Amino acid sequence: MIGVLPTGASNSITDVSGVKVGHTTVLKGDSVRTGVTAILPHSGNIFQQKVPAAVFAGNGFGKLAGSTQLTELGNLETPIILTNTLSVPTAMDAVIDYILALPGNENVQSVNAVVGETNDGYLNDIRGRHVKKEDVLAAIHGASEQRPLEGSVGAGTGTVCFGFKGGIGTASRQLPVHLGGYSIGVLVQTNFGGVLQVNGLQVGKHLGKFEYSNQLLNNVDGSCMIIVATDAPLDSRNLERLAKRAFMGLAKTGGIASNGSGDYVISFSTASQVRIPFRVDTALHSMALVPNDLMSPLFMAAIEATEEAIINSLFAAETMVGKAGRKIEALPVDRILPLLHPDD
Repeated sequence: MIGVLPTGASNSITDVSGVKVGHTTVLKGDSVRTGVTAILPHSGNIFQQKVPAAVFAGNGFGKLAGSTQLTELGNLETPIILTNTLSVPTAMDAVIDYILALPGNENVQSVNAVVGETNDGYLNDIRGRHVKKEDVLAAIHGASEQRPLEGSVGAGTGTVCFGFKGGIGTASRQLPVHLGGYSIGVLVQTNFGGVLQVNGLQVGKHLGKFEYSNQLLNNVDGSCMIIVATDAPLDSRNLERLAKRAFMGLAKTGGIASNGSGDYVISFSTASQVRIPFRVDTALHSMALVPNDLMSPLFMAAIEATEEAIINSLFAAETMVGKAGRKIEALPVDRILPLLHPDD
């Protein structure tokens, strides 16, 4: 395990009570390698019961739809969808359909769909725009509180990370009672470059796969989406602070947030007492929040869970052949484990 804090029961983002994750994997022929991952903060009508949220852009070369309203108002009113770059409009259209169809939303006339992406065009025929609305809706409706699949699934189907097969990864941390007892879960879509480190070990350098080691890795642009969930009652300001710390977890894996990499963190709180109702009947909105002085354990948990989620995405992914016969090898776990446990 990475870090010192204990994991949650399943070591995944769904350890945060109420959070659901769904995948749709789109594999067709020899060149379609893509998909969709949906993250739902709770099982109710999220438009009517919004959750406080924040966005942090580590490097803004990306197409994170819905980010400006999320930042301005500090809340999330739709599921978070992850997919490939050119499927963002399709995913937005599907999310709008989903929200408008929910009972109680019959009079809704504006929806801020939040959709993140990475570019899977090395392995996937991205110009074909093979993700359809029904794929997005299937991921949303199929979301569950079970531990989500990792590796080359959903939005991580065609991604590449550190020159190896990337994908979806997840992890969690559970704070002890004396530090608040809160859960922090992270899910990542990895598609970026750097010099891979696993729990501090210079794996990329040891394997000879690091920036500028060959022509393929000279092009390190890609992106990483990081989703952080917690049941700690936080407002958008402290959720943004939490998101910034999650980005430190990416750095600990050796990621460099290169020029063409869109690296974003979306964080949200599931705590029922901080929900934001669509319609308010009082002039003031009060809530109990974790104070600044007690945020540091949450920061540490977000860093550890993000670092481990990224590594998990690599350990779970499998070798893939895609567009134009291109092949991306899986991380050679059998060569890495002896390095991590030299005395075993």
